[in-house]
Amino acid sequence: MKIEEKKTLLTAVCGAALLLLVQSMHVTLNGDNEREALSALYLISSWCTSAFGFAIFAQGWLLFSNQLSRGRLYSSALFLGVCVFDLLHTLGFIGIPFIQTVISEDRAFWLLSFSRLASAVGILLIFGKEDSPVLVPRKNSVLRKSILLVVLSMVLFSAGSYFLPEVISPVQADFARKLLNFVVLLVYLLDIAIIFYTKRAEKSSSLLIIIRSLVFLALGQAFYIDAGSDKNIDLLFGAASCAAAYYLLLTGVYRLTIEEPFREKQAIEAQINYLVYHDDLTGLPNRRRLLQHVDEVIESHKTSAIRGCSALAVLNINHFKDINVSLGHLAGDRLLQLVASRIKDGIRPGEDLFSMGGDEFAYLMTDMQSLDSCFLRSKELLNLFEQPIELEAGEYHISLSLGISIFPADGDTAEQLIQNADTAVHDAKEHGVDIRRYVPLIQMKAKERLKLENDLRRALEREEFFLLYQPQVQLATKEIVGMEALLRWQHPKRGLVSPADFIPIAEESGLIVPIGEWVLRTACSQNKEWQKAGYRPICVSVNLSLRQFLQPNLAGKIGGFLQRIGLDPSYVDLEITESMTMDKEKAFEQLKRLKELGVYISIDDFGTGYSSLHYLKNMPIDRLKIDRSFVAEVMEDSNNAAIVSTITSMAHHLKLKVTAEGVENEDQLQFLRQQRCHEAQGYFFSKPIRAQEFERIFLKPTIYGMPS
Repeated sequence: MKIEEKKTLLTAVCGAALLLLVQSMHVTLNGDNEREALSALYLISSWCTSAFGFAIFAQGWLLFSNQLSRGRLYSSALFLGVCVFDLLHTLGFIGIPFIQTVISEDRAFWLLSFSRLASAVGILLIFGKEDSPVLVPRKNSVLRKSILLVVLSMVLFSAGSYFLPEVISPVQADFARKLLNFVVLLVYLLDIAIIFYTKRAEKSSSLLIIIRSLVFLALGQAFYIDAGSDKNIDLLFGAASCAAAYYLLLTGVYRLTIEEPFREKQAIEAQINYLVYHDDLTGLPNRRRLLQHVDEVIESHKTSAIRGCSALAVLNINHFKDINVSLGHLAGDRLLQLVASRIKDGIRPGEDLFSMGGDEFAYLMTDMQSLDSCFLRSKELLNLFEQPIELEAGEYHISLSLGISIFPADGDTAEQLIQNADTAVHDAKEHGVDIRRYVPLIQMKAKERLKLENDLRRALEREEFFLLYQPQVQLATKEIVGMEALLRWQHPKRGLVSPADFIPIAEESGLIVPIGEWVLRTACSQNKEWQKAGYRPICVSVNLSLRQFLQPNLAGKIGGFLQRIGLDPSYVDLEITESMTMDKEKAFEQLKRLKELGVYISIDDFGTGYSSLHYLKNMPIDRLKIDRSFVAEVMEDSNNAAIVSTITSMAHHLKLKVTAEGVENEDQLQFLRQQRCHEAQGYFFSKPIRAQEFERIFLKPTIYGMPS
């Protein structure tokens, strides 16, 4: 239970105990001195009640008048009338000659009863509903209506006070006033119950203060039921309770209608400010805050004699898109949070971590001793990821690339430093290095890369792509049993662009999907044309990109155009990489759908990626292709020889075919034969060549006639 709730409950219990105590004592004041003392104390309490009532009106009408709410406006109007009634009651109780001729002592108590009835009903109508803002022009209208209502009430009260004594006896009048006081008590209790019920989900501290004021009002009203002109002790306790109630109501209304909305506004503004300057996924300060902070650092360097240098490092997660696409966006988001947490745990004084959006982070290092210390600290950041990161799908070893720019050598503005560090990290990723400092040459390369991407977008429609074919040879018979289709780009101005230059750009931009579909259609169409020309059917191998492989409708697409081309799926070999099988369930379902078409599935560049015996055993694949990096040094490096031997032996046991890539000499060929490798391809047999040349050199007519 909250503190304010405990206070409210304690108030109710203590009030009930006080009422029972006073009523059990039956204290009656008989002496003149006692009556005068009571009158003085009662007068003080009544003046306090009137003052607090006027304060409620004043704070709603005069303070923060541009922030009106329904609760403030109507409570101030209500207590303007209540204050007038209370004031007239007090003046009548004192017995001022002029006032007493109009309001006798007995009538003063009737005024008090009507005042309490008005406050009870008014509080119920005001605070029993949700508060809402109101327009400022409505203020004067409510004031006029409240004044008119007070005047009308006084006229009706005056008329009643003159005519009722002639109709009812004093005993009946006293009973009627007690009954009215009892009804007012019930209304106060009803106020408490309704406010508790309507606000039961969540009660603010200010609302609990208002409820405590109602407890005091109910307590005071309970004392007033038997109080009267005999001026017993109940009258004093009733007045004191009402004074305390009005004070609490003044405080509660202020908090409810002014202080709490102001604090809520501050909290909302703080939340908005936080969201503006922080990344919602990692909770780190974002790029906008980074710009501000770097500007502050630059300004501090200019205005003070700071020695050393400051550096901005941009870190990028390698192969994040592969993880994000293969394991899903939730796993990708979780990975970003874990990476941010690991870097944040290693922050030192004078360093700050920021989110750049996506899979990039910025690390600001200020007041470093030297350039060497900047690079040493950068290496330490990368070394944080020597240990794997644990996701729901398992443990994953990840690496980061880092680009760094130094102030002021690599830029004298925040935007320049951030842009140059970002350019450096992308250059580091492109060249496969861990750390790269910005140099102007990198910027030129980045612009060149952007231009290349723009040209790549138009290459398909301009028909600038073409295919080369490299034969695959069966080692046992030396017969051509297949060919791999390899993409090339003939740029109108640049000439022949290396796949190493444009394939990564195509993958990052998403252009690899339409390009990959073009390669698959073209290679399959060419294979069908050769079969129609009467050549012996062989299999064509085509590489699938990760983006292609993860398309839900991939099998349907391939099956559709194979049917249109008329090529038997058994003459198509789709090559995927190990990284595509990281999400085993998705990969298995996709491979299953592809195998149902009747195509072959090969794992390309085997041994260089995410190797797992589990997927080799369970996934529907037909062949492993040993990466050329192992074959190239198989005769010089015993480790590479052992790897090739192990892969071949494992494939035989799993009843998979093995193809070795990058065979360039006779020694390599003989070693592969000794390891019982099934097939091989490489420059020893032929470099990749155009379709016409491949047809002339390697294709042989079938002795069975043309395939259908």
